[in-house]
Amino acid sequence: MNQNQYDRLYVEYLYYFNEARDYFECHEVMEELWLEEGRSPLYQGLLQIAVGLYHHANGNVSGSIKLFSAGIQKLENYPTPTLGIDLNKLLNDSRVYLNKLSAIEEAFFLPYDLDIVIVDEHLQRLLEEVKANPPVPGEEESL
Repeated sequence: MNQNQYDRLYVEYLYYFNEARDYFECHEVMEELWLEEGRSPLYQGLLQIAVGLYHHANGNVSGSIKLFSAGIQKLENYPTPTLGIDLNKLLNDSRVYLNKLSAIEEAFFLPYDLDIVIVDEHLQRLLEEVKANPPVPGEEESL
């Protein structure tokens, strides 16, 4: 994919992840993109990080650990930046979160949000457009 050509669903994923903090919708839009794009491990890894956050917020620590572990494993194989984001920062933040989850019996912590740092100005502009006209969950649009 040309870095300047971002799928609307990917931009919506970033909106739901960074702005709305709606990890369920992250899953919905990224799963659709993942299926359309031939089941890319990159998209699957991004999806799994969001679902890991969703599971922890809903009290499913073992599910969260499983999803974070799978997502990290898939994303480790990609260069950073990739898809206009600082993948290395997301990976590092996800590893910290996973380590905390693994020790939650000894050191309980409440769920918290992660941020995906956008490093491509074009992608940032697209995200600003989505923020100005937020998507309606379940509706598709094209950029």
